[in-house]
Amino acid sequence: MPPAKPKQIRLNAFDMNCVVHQSPGLWTHPRDRADSYNTFDYWVGLAQLLERGKFDALFLADVLGIYDVYGGGSEMALEQAVQVPVNDPLMVVPAMAHATTNLGFGVTCSLSYEHPYPFARRMSTLDHLTNGRIGWNIVTGYLESAAKGMGQVTQPDHDTRYEIAEDYMDVVYKLWEGSWEDGAALRDREARRFADAGKIHRIHHDGPYFQMDAIHLCEPSPQRTPLLFQAGASTRGRAFAARHAECVFINGPSPQIIAPIVADIRAKAAAYGRNPAEIRIFTMMTVITAPTTKAAQDKLAEYRGYVSEEGALALMSGWTGVDFAKLGPDDTVQYGKTNSMTSALEAFTISDPSRKWTVREIAQHAAIGGRGPVVVGSPAEVADEMQAWMAATYVDGFNLAYAVTPETFSDFVELVVPELQRRGVYKTEYAPGPLREKLYGPGRARLPAEHPAARMRR
Repeated sequence: MPPAKPKQIRLNAFDMNCVVHQSPGLWTHPRDRADSYNTFDYWVGLAQLLERGKFDALFLADVLGIYDVYGGGSEMALEQAVQVPVNDPLMVVPAMAHATTNLGFGVTCSLSYEHPYPFARRMSTLDHLTNGRIGWNIVTGYLESAAKGMGQVTQPDHDTRYEIAEDYMDVVYKLWEGSWEDGAALRDREARRFADAGKIHRIHHDGPYFQMDAIHLCEPSPQRTPLLFQAGASTRGRAFAARHAECVFINGPSPQIIAPIVADIRAKAAAYGRNPAEIRIFTMMTVITAPTTKAAQDKLAEYRGYVSEEGALALMSGWTGVDFAKLGPDDTVQYGKTNSMTSALEAFTISDPSRKWTVREIAQHAAIGGRGPVVVGSPAEVADEMQAWMAATYVDGFNLAYAVTPETFSDFVELVVPELQRRGVYKTEYAPGPLREKLYGPGRARLPAEHPAARMRR
């Protein structure tokens, strides 16, 4: 019997349309180009680099609102450019798609602040323009400042946001999957008929949070429903991911925290009647590499000379809802219920009882790579560590954040990708077809029959 093939590693690059994403202060490094985030040259160059490295997708984070928890105000976030200014992630995708052929694009869009009717059109438009390479990272938001910016007194509580999300998903599934039948768009020039009106259906929805009576404004796109990402690792978020998501992004500083989350999501997916093996789970990692161990360690030391630990605490305060400015540097961080990103606080408190984190340790950890681990070493050492994480956690791959951009990504493409390919754990060519087919195989451009969206089809 031939030996089993090693599990293939899936990779997304993790970025955001802003100056500081996960490594506060490092935009000041002389080789960093993050402050050119508002140019096409930055994004097109990054997309072409990632496609050269055979990355599955560029995963674009987003946030609506400002990190104003730390110190009770937004001064630190503004001065340190902590995810502000932040531009719309969707606007840069068409330019990148036009400059590439295979790279996918996962865009983060909060469903809390946009009605599903116009949003469904935006995603169908992107699926058309990318030739089926678009994915949606479904989030519900976590910043009070976002709710206030949208004219609300406060955001709904954490679990209620997911109840709203369930109703939202029913609406967009109906639009994407049930409004236009296959073959409705005729493009019949001789008969002067673009579409068969009998195959286009009005969608009626009367849910607890959304009401709609409309026809979807777009003809069917290559995937119809975009590839569905989800980035919520709280108990309620995992249940939502297990029901809806195809790719799940989770986050934590160690395998001990990640492994139980992976197992729980897969078990919940099976309970919903889905194939748990088909849930692609990614965890965040930042890789700092060089041809030798010493050179990689020297690079990390160089980077640390530019970090902003106070900026990191402003970031962590926004994620967790805890004002770290009120705590001493050697205080141990305790778990408490907040209305922010529940999983962020759990990861540094109750998820691993054997590890107690002080404020100082969190600041140092989050200053490069945010909440995820930082792996430093030669290409072989990095590959060893990635394979060890795969074996210990059963994740399918990694969302790779950067310390210095695009240097972190170019180092990985030039040094680590060839090592992974040599070991037979990373693709040498892209699979054909839309993004969903690239992940799941030929004939899988659309969601499978067991997915809840399939109920909406004619």
